[in-house]
Amino acid sequence: MANTTFKGTLRSEGGYSSIATAASTGVESTQMSISSAGFTSLDANTMATEAGAGITGGTGTIYRSSVIREGGVIKTSILIDLTGLRSTANGDIIGVNGTSDVCHIGQITAARNGTILAGRMTCFEAPAGGDPDINVHSATEGTGVEDGAISDLTETLLVNSGDLAVGTIVTFTGVPAADEFLYLTLGATTDADYTAGKLLIELFGYEA
Repeated sequence: MANTTFKGTLRSEGGYSSIATAASTGVESTQMSISSAGFTSLDANTMATEAGAGITGGTGTIYRSSVIREGGVIKTSILIDLTGLRSTANGDIIGVNGTSDVCHIGQITAARNGTILAGRMTCFEAPAGGDPDINVHSATEGTGVEDGAISDLTETLLVNSGDLAVGTIVTFTGVPAADEFLYLTLGATTDADYTAGKLLIELFGYEA
């Protein structure tokens, strides 16, 4: 398709959309849009690889990601409702009970997320049912599953939170390297499904 260049103001009464078309199927997907009311939606601004099915397959589980570049800062956000996921034992990976599907919560890449400089986790609803002592690890492998030991992977502890409560904000003591996967892990032992728990993980990066 040919490119068109405009000089001056481009006006559209009905809004504006930027789309991508899948080469194999011809299916169109919206990458960004501006509605006629002026609302901007950046639909394609998610992690390049989002959470595995061992997270997104939970009953009642909510997972969403966002990647926004503001000037020279690249902010990655991961919003999770833990409902439907399971905690098991200290050092194990959180995910859907008994699943063989991978349970990472996304992959960091330099191209999408930049070089990560800092991070934090905020608790908006206290975890219930499962254990409230939830940590974040990164690992070079994306193969970790629920109830699997994070120590079986090539891993790094990013944040040791202790028991999370409403309003808890914990700062990362480590950051993920490029191409590493993120995991929620346990810092204590409670073998049960989560019935509540809303977390926001934020990572701040830059283009090196």
